[in-house]
Amino acid sequence: MTDLTLIQEIKENNKKSFEILFQRYYHSLVAYITTFTKDPDLSEDIVQQTFIKIWTRRAELNIKTTIKSYLYTATYNCFVDHYRKTKSLDLFFEEFQEQALRNAIDEDKELTEKKILKLKEILETLPPKCREILELNKIGGLKYREIAEQLDISQKTVEAQIRIAFQKIRQGFENDPKLLALLINFAIYYINK
Repeated sequence: MTDLTLIQEIKENNKKSFEILFQRYYHSLVAYITTFTKDPDLSEDIVQQTFIKIWTRRAELNIKTTIKSYLYTATYNCFVDHYRKTKSLDLFFEEFQEQALRNAIDEDKELTEKKILKLKEILETLPPKCREILELNKIGGLKYREIAEQLDISQKTVEAQIRIAFQKIRQGFENDPKLLALLINFAIYYINK
């Protein structure tokens, strides 16, 4: 049974189709979210919550991408919502700072500051709309759909601009991927200071 058939049947209250969809994607979604949470139990809770939302909103499902892409995006958004509810923004940055210190024990402070400065410079070279979209997502915490509505552009445009931003950042740090994710978050934080 194809994913599209499953979704159509789920919209028609077919519990068996929902169970098949759940079994088809549950374990891969838990593994995906565990890369963010580092907590398999929490990841299971988040994935289960995602499926609960899908079931409760089944009549409203309007999937414009592949089912797999939709589920991964929905699960990630559920993770972000959970994180926002349980962690304050300050705590979020404190955790990144602690992680940076652990990762940079062998690096001196000046080198780390140079890397943050380099990332800020890369972000400043982004086209204005691309940077605005990145800031709305990473600083404002807006979902792609919300950004698209706010800027009166398509969600695909938002996704493309985020992809361009991360591509430029990756290119700038291709010789030092170890701190890339951490520096992205630090630089975004420091842009607003």
